[in-house]
Order: sequence, then structure tokens, then C-alpha cells
Amino acid sequence: MVAAASVVVAVGTATGVLTALGDDGGGADEARPEVTRSPLPHPSPVAPSPSPSATPSASAPPSVSAPPSASAEKTSPGPSPRRKSGEEKPRTAATVSDRLYRHPRSRVLDWVRAHPGDPRQDVIESRIAGHPAAVWFADFTPATITSRVRAVTAGGAAEGRVPVLVPYAIPDRDCGGHSEGGAPGLDAYDDWIDRFAAGLGSGDVIVVLEPDSVAQADCLSAGERADRFASLARAGRALKDANPRARVYFDAGHSGWHAPAKQAGWLKQAGAASAASSDGVFSNVSNFHATADEVAYARAVLDALGGPASLGAVIDTSRNGNGAPPDGEWCDPAGRKLGRAPTLSTGLGRIDAYLWVKLPGESDGCKGAPGTFTPSYAYDLAR
Repeated sequence: MVAAASVVVAVGTATGVLTALGDDGGGADEARPEVTRSPLPHPSPVAPSPSPSATPSASAPPSVSAPPSASAEKTSPGPSPRRKSGEEKPRTAATVSDRLYRHPRSRVLDWVRAHPGDPRQDVIESRIAGHPAAVWFADFTPATITSRVRAVTAGGAAEGRVPVLVPYAIPDRDCGGHSEGGAPGLDAYDDWIDRFAAGLGSGDVIVVLEPDSVAQADCLSAGERADRFASLARAGRALKDANPRARVYFDAGHSGWHAPAKQAGWLKQAGAASAASSDGVFSNVSNFHATADEVAYARAVLDALGGPASLGAVIDTSRNGNGAPPDGEWCDPAGRKLGRAPTLSTGLGRIDAYLWVKLPGESDGCKGAPGTFTPSYAYDLAR
């Protein structure tokens, strides 16, 4: 993404298999499940955001997971920067009292279970692993996508909780950048999204539809952009037709990227202003912009978008506790902190939820291998 690079990691069939690689005196610092494909974040003219992801595999339980990037330079935990005044401390899992679903398989949970004696384990478990996070579907596997989605939604329904799903397979999803991949064409994507929708079940579910797909559309020709937006509008309708209780949110980028009017114009073409396909917009996926900035930006986009008064916004608060770095750095920038805990109760009009769309601790590729859970990075974010 550049102004919002979404880093997605596709977890392979052996989601529970880890290889411990030490970076601090022999201690295991990197939990590296086998992966099928790892799209990466990349820099851009506008301060971007790398994004996280988890791709449930066909033969193993789904797993929540995150971002990749180019060269990785490991670092060990150092002193954490002082929290800025006015920033809210992230709440621990015990204080989260709403209905978001925490999937039982994720890279951070795998690491916590495998390292009971690690001195960082308690902090990482209580402040990161204990929170619900999104589950990403980033690989184009039509034959298994329905069953993999159904496994997550059925798990949420069994607990009476709301899963957050991220379909990430739009063709040319990163315009030739590091997060390359997706369906081979829009016809194939339309079929894939129909199969995705067939796994949604009948319970409450949130769908964060295709990070980067609207905000990064500058790289497409006018004709390609129109075709993509038509496909996204169709996707929103397919998801809501399959499960009327599904809440579908479209890509608004983030407050450091496009002006609200420009973003809203594209979103309208993509169907985000229609209740038949949309419940609103999402912002800050995998990025670091402060919650207050994202609230103001999301509301401005919604105002420019028009549409039903019921349209709202969800904001990724997974790593924005200290706001965005002043130099626009996007790859595991130092000094970042966890943001507000995931919740469906924000107390703010038109802001439907704070979500952890990117799983904190999954590296963009500088503090660990791209897309892998890196405990030293997670610990720095959580302290």
C-alpha cells in the first residue's frame, strides 16, 4: 500500500509447525510457520501502511497472521519511548467486554504456548494474544475458500461472538508492488468472492473488504479502475446477499493519504454508498495514524460519500498508540505502541468499531522476516 501498504501473509497447511530462530543470545525470537505466499508492504509517495494478515489453510485450522517486507534486520527489545500525553493505554484482554471473536489459532498464540519460560511471554500474552484480531484470506484457492471461511464463522457463532474476516484477493492488488498476488482476473475474483460469501453462515460477521483496493487505485487506468470498482460493488452485494447480518466495509485508506472528497468519489463508484453492498468504510489498516485523526478522517469521508445515515466506519488501532512516525517510515518503525483494544463499543457516532486488523508483532520485514511473528517487536509494542 503505500500510502497504505497492506502486508499479508498466507499461512500454509502446517500452521502449527514452528522453526525457532534466535536473535538474542540463543532465545527463540521468531515463530515462523510455513507460508504459502507473503505479500509485502512497500514505501510510497504518501506515507503508507503495511498490513497484517492471516490466511487459514485448507487442511489445517485457520490462523491469524501478518505482514512481510523486504530485507529484515532483527533487533532486540530496547527501552520503550515515553507515551504521549492524551494517548490511551491499551487495555488488557480482561477488560475487553464485547463480542469480537478471538480465533484460537494464530502465530502469536503459537509462540506464547511454545515459550512459557520466555521473560516476554506474560506481556505478549496479556496485551496481544488475549485480544481478538482479524483473520485474513490472502491466497487464491477457490476449491477450499468456502470451507475455510466457514470454519472461522462457525467458531464465532458457537461462542456467540463476531469474527472479523479480510478477503484479500483482488487482481493486481498491489499494482505490482511487494503485496503482489490475488486472483488471475476479475471473472475469477467474482467467482472466488461468491465462494467466500458461501462460508459466511447466518451469524454476525464483519468483512474488511480488500485493503488497498480503492485507495491504491491510482495505479490503474481509468478503464481498469472502473472494472475493479464494479467488481468490488458486486462483491459487497454478494457478501450481504449470502448473509444479511454481515457488515461489509470498504477501503478508505487512511488520514495521511488521499483527501476525503477524492477517496469518497472512488468509494461511491465501488458501491460503498449503497446499503445493498456496504455498511461503510475502514481506515488505517496496518498503519499508525492516531485514532483521533482517523475518526475525523473517516467521518469526513462518510460525509463526502453520502448514502444512508446508517453507514459507519471501523478503524485499525493495532499499532497506532503513539501515532504515525514523523518521517513517514512504514517498515516496523521504532517507537510505535499498541493502540486501543478491539471493541464494538467506541462511544463515538459513526465509528462502529476499533479493530486489530493487523496482528501486532507480525513484522513488516525490518525487525523480523516479512510476515512472521517477531517477539522482540511485539514486546516493544506492548510494553
